[in-house]
Amino acid sequence: MDITFIRHGHGEHLIDYPNHLNFLHPGLTELGKSQVIALRKQVVFTPEDVILVSPTKRTIETALLLAPKTNLAFSPLVGPRMFPQNPEFVPLICDQIYSKEELSDQYTDIRMLDLGLDCWKESINQMDVHRFKKLAEKLLEWCRQQSCNTFIISHDGTISNYRVLLGEKGLTKWDFLGEAGQYTIKNF
Repeated sequence: MDITFIRHGHGEHLIDYPNHLNFLHPGLTELGKSQVIALRKQVVFTPEDVILVSPTKRTIETALLLAPKTNLAFSPLVGPRMFPQNPEFVPLICDQIYSKEELSDQYTDIRMLDLGLDCWKESINQMDVHRFKKLAEKLLEWCRQQSCNTFIISHDGTISNYRVLLGEKGLTKWDFLGEAGQYTIKNF
């Protein structure tokens, strides 16, 4: 079984960078939508695949353009996370996740995966490295227990944090995926 990380397309928070980083719930730009539509030609989903989506507008829009809705699940464990993590950095407003209630109201047919962990209010963007590692390892173990491939539609920093957790060494911001980029780890 493989795990594939997909970064969202170009977001509204990147227009007039860095001035829009404190824009709440930015969606995809027209460029971002076209990037995701182009990515559809490269990514193939089966009905059994699990697709975990960060609970932010731009990742949800990416997922809805890219994948079958029946396979989607929201998880705060793949929400935005800075890379490298620095507890002194203040999280940006553009990285605030939707609450469970907001998601339930807007997306009644998409399930939520939190593995029984209380991680909706405590964003992974703000937790220390040890707590993140513990929660992320639980998520990865759950993914390994599925009898299918896992796709995670998320953010550049989050993807890099997971890649490090899965054993990659020496990653920097230069290793971030491009907009609507993908990265697969075989037999993770």
